Amino acid sequence: MRIGNLELNNPVALGPMAGVTDWAFRTVCAQLGANLTVTEMVSSRALVYKDKKSAALLKKNAGSICGAQIFGNDPSIMAQGAVLALEISGGDFLDINMGCPMPKIANSGDGCGLMRTPELAGEIVKAVTAAVDVPVTVKCRLGWDKGSINVLDFSKRMEDCGAAMLTVHGRTRSMLYSGTADWDMIAKVKDQLSIPVIANGDITDGETAIRCKKWTGADGVMIGRATFGNPWVFSEVQAALEGNEIPQRPPLAKRVDVAVRQFELAYEDKGEHIACLEARKHFAWYLRGVAHANFYKEKISSIQKMDDIYRIAEGIQRDLK
Repeated sequence: MRIGNLELNNPVALGPMAGVTDWAFRTVCAQLGANLTVTEMVSSRALVYKDKKSAALLKKNAGSICGAQIFGNDPSIMAQGAVLALEISGGDFLDINMGCPMPKIANSGDGCGLMRTPELAGEIVKAVTAAVDVPVTVKCRLGWDKGSINVLDFSKRMEDCGAAMLTVHGRTRSMLYSGTADWDMIAKVKDQLSIPVIANGDITDGETAIRCKKWTGADGVMIGRATFGNPWVFSEVQAALEGNEIPQRPPLAKRVDVAVRQFELAYEDKGEHIACLEARKHFAWYLRGVAHANFYKEKISSIQKMDDIYRIAEGIQRDLK
């Protein structure tokens, strides 16, 4: 698959998720098979106004093709923000978020709100592609709600305006993350476009990745919530798509080692206080489905320092192996 001048086989992407796909987690996922990653979404307006917290989200991870994602609804500001995002991140491509369903984003006309104003969305793509020298990609949904599914016209407009790749989440904005992703609509999008299409929604393991690719004809798959505490899903999916034996998930002790490594990277990136606060949710995700883990989940909820993380990890490896 080619995204402009970028080329990769069997694209398996980590979906950008605010508050989750930071540099540390993306680095771990890239090491385990995610060959396409995207930063958390960053406000183009915040970048133009030199907001340091927003710029910090754009750190590029190694080990994969990595893009910077921005959102906004003003073509000029989006173009300026795109230039700044690439200067800060060194990203391989620039992704425009037109799929975020969260009310504070979408109701302001950003994210999936742009699917209600397709002409404006097209002007944004034109402005951004004219401003940067890397491929510009778009992530969208099926439409605003069941009564206004417009992804076919919308996706064709995105291609005509210069998008080099499209990622489609097979749900509407009103569905958020409920219900079942509509792979049939993703297949229709793929049929009408000449640019690559990435399928997103309800891909949780190697089996569903294969089914989705066959069903939709998509060039690659993007995995979102199934990665929470489970970066090994990328190794499983890559093996399945390549027709190889799917590797067994590592034993708990090894999984905890990876979790600790993620938190060490976060400490390197953000400092101890923020890294430990954010480790609380990630560490709990790593223990999902582990028998008798509630004692340690309670301890995880009050992590304050890296020493707490090391002590909890040692206890889990000793008591729950």
